Amino acid sequence: MKIRAHFIILFAVLFSMTDIVKAQEKELIRFEEYLSLVGKKNLSYAAQKYNVGMAEASIQTASMFPDPQLEMETTNNGVRENMGYVYGASIGWTLELGGKRKARINLARNQSELSKIQLQDFFRNLRADAGLGYIDALKSKALLEVQQDSYKNILQLAKSDSIRYRLGTISLVTAKQSKLEAASLLNEVFQAESAELQALTNLSVFLSDHKMTGREVTGDFNAFNRDFSVDDLILQALNERTDLLAARQNTQITQSQINLEKANRAIDLGISAGAERHTEAINEIAPSPTVNAVKIGLSIPLKFSNKRNAGLKIAEMAHSQAEVEYQQVEQSIRADVMQAYQQYTATQKQVKQFHNGMLTEAKSILEGITYSYKRGESSILEVLNAQRTYNSIRKDYYQALADNAAALIELERKAGIWDIEF
Repeated sequence: MKIRAHFIILFAVLFSMTDIVKAQEKELIRFEEYLSLVGKKNLSYAAQKYNVGMAEASIQTASMFPDPQLEMETTNNGVRENMGYVYGASIGWTLELGGKRKARINLARNQSELSKIQLQDFFRNLRADAGLGYIDALKSKALLEVQQDSYKNILQLAKSDSIRYRLGTISLVTAKQSKLEAASLLNEVFQAESAELQALTNLSVFLSDHKMTGREVTGDFNAFNRDFSVDDLILQALNERTDLLAARQNTQITQSQINLEKANRAIDLGISAGAERHTEAINEIAPSPTVNAVKIGLSIPLKFSNKRNAGLKIAEMAHSQAEVEYQQVEQSIRADVMQAYQQYTATQKQVKQFHNGMLTEAKSILEGITYSYKRGESSILEVLNAQRTYNSIRKDYYQALADNAAALIELERKAGIWDIEF
């Protein structure tokens, strides 16, 4: 039974060392490199770029003049009377009045500008979401290291207890307790490894491929320290937030729509010019020679529909609605920045609390109790409790660091700025 237990422990040690070697072989991907790949490979972002191209193509469509019309006709003046034939051809063209073409071009240009702003806003959120995913992967890596360190410590303690049991200095129950704790911690290592792999898989989603397998994130959590003025952040957001710029641009679009509706109320003239050839009439009663004729025409539509201005009223109401939505977005931005700033300052306080000695004290307590246990002055339960406390504090520490980093990313997302590098 003892040989089997020793074999299990040896296998666990070899398994742990194999994982360490594999981790060292992984290719590191830094935060800036990852964000660069997101901008190049994310399929959703690539699909959004087509909206810009289509909007720019719409400008060319809006600038086109109406196509001319070619009309050809023939007439038999009398089937039985031999009055001759008439052959004619004419070209017609619609002359737009009221600045319709200019209004269409202005509307298309404003819509094109909106598509560019929306693309920037999409990337702003994509970059922040990808950054949060990277932080989560970095946190999962740190938590895995905590579990591995804890497992190694207890495994070393279990090996030592096995020797001490054979020497008769501790009881069998104590030796079994340390082995059982090592086995339990190994399960937690497996769970932490799964969490890390899931976080890396989530990063692959932003890259629209699965090339994160075999790679490892890296970075310093302590690089997320900034000093901000909330008033400056709000002012920055009101000037730079792309969703607010999009709302402002939408008011320009609705104003352009009003101008187009007004232009469409103006009449359009139809102009035509053509030529006709009347062939010789050989009728004995009314003979006539061959005649060439030129004709010019002008058509004027009677726009009784102008009495119903529903289209113009709808455009005016849409403009009023866009202005209200712009004000609503502006108010929402103020609240978003304030809430994000409050969250960031709270996480900063939590991180400082850990830096005030909590980690150092917990580690020194664990080392002291472990030393006392090896001298027979404390119980195995005290060692295990101290180890759990130290693990819990380390986990809380990395969680606080991750929360602080995530809060900074959210704050800069809300403020419309980005200067995160680590």
